[in-house]
Amino acid sequence: MSLDTLYREVILDHYSHPRNRGVVEPADVVRDGANPLCGDEIRVSLRVRDGVVEDVRFEGKGCSISQASASMMTERVKGRPVEDARRTIAAFKGMMHGEQAPGGDDLGDLEALQGVRKFPVRVKCATLSWITLELALDELGTA
Repeated sequence: MSLDTLYREVILDHYSHPRNRGVVEPADVVRDGANPLCGDEIRVSLRVRDGVVEDVRFEGKGCSISQASASMMTERVKGRPVEDARRTIAAFKGMMHGEQAPGGDDLGDLEALQGVRKFPVRVKCATLSWITLELALDELGTA
């Protein structure tokens, strides 16, 4: 099986069987994001306790890339310290713009989305949930 085929299967699995879809109750912050160019919409809700992303969920509609990326994002940051989440956000956004991950961050399954950068108009689809999460963390005033 080729790497491209494997990556495609990871994306389709997250799109068909999204993880952490829904709303965090109670949430510390809920943030909406949209990509008006293609119609993707996302809502990220999260709860942070003692510097850790205790729970994070998403709702939304859009293309397979935006929805799969949101699902993968929630899996990656849930249960992790906020500072790790912020590092992962930076590394993911960097990867989507062709930059090397800082500090050798291993993005694991998230690397399945790196092929999207061949289609610049789709990069916004992949990064929408990540930017929305970053804005939510900023709104909380977390480090």
